[in-house]
Amino acid sequence: MAWYTQYADIFGLPFDSIPKETIQKIRNNLNCFKSEHPIASVVVIAHNEESTLASCLWSLSENICDFPVEIIGVNNNSTDRTSEVFDALGVKWFWEEQKSCGYARQCGLDNAKGKYYISIDSDILYPPLYIKTMVEYLSRPGTVAVSSRYGYIPNETHPKSSLKIYEFFRDRHIWLQSFKRPEMSVRGGVFAYILELGRKVRYRVEIKTGEDGSMALGLKKFGKIKLISKRKSRAMTFTRTLDAKGSLYTNLRLAVIKYLKSPSRYFVKKEKYDDVPSNLIDV
Repeated sequence: MAWYTQYADIFGLPFDSIPKETIQKIRNNLNCFKSEHPIASVVVIAHNEESTLASCLWSLSENICDFPVEIIGVNNNSTDRTSEVFDALGVKWFWEEQKSCGYARQCGLDNAKGKYYISIDSDILYPPLYIKTMVEYLSRPGTVAVSSRYGYIPNETHPKSSLKIYEFFRDRHIWLQSFKRPEMSVRGGVFAYILELGRKVRYRVEIKTGEDGSMALGLKKFGKIKLISKRKSRAMTFTRTLDAKGSLYTNLRLAVIKYLKSPSRYFVKKEKYDDVPSNLIDV
């Protein structure tokens, strides 16, 4: 059985339908992640994620750490029962009125207490050594940020064999980018950095997507951004983003077309990126 199977079994379920014994188990586990003096702050952002949040927190609650950790949440102006899920599982959370990943992650950054900030998305499942591995790499001299890889959970529409082919090419692309433009290889739900430096850079809150790449762009002035390829840090998510674009073939074709238009990303460093008007939030 895959490590994520039990967490995936409750993904998408109405919170009321999750067995009470499971809720209590998650809550008990999370009690171990409430340090007042944490080494790592694990920050879970959520907007209308009442059906996914419990599975994410369950996976985090079973992480194996030999140092103090806090797990906190940010409710990004949800209109569903996201706050009730945080409360039921005993997670301290903060309210962020302004809607965007940038606002939500900055809220978490402002309230975190640890030396390291570990950025979490509530629709991703994390393996048992995820937190420990991220901190291990962050503590290496000269490293200011790390990003891990992620895979997709197979289903009837996207079998394991097809996903493996798609992930192989995607991972090669991310790896090639990481040498010259590591900020483009960062993905928000699998990203961590030195908290003090993050507060100097700060998230861009006026953009719809790319807030983590922007943070990484600012952080790389201070040191290395490391892409972790070890399987023990490989998170797993569901195929919702793939489904939105169609088949795996369509997803792969669109990605190839996009990246062939700018092959310089593999060979040339870049320090500044122009904003796309459609990605800006009206404020």
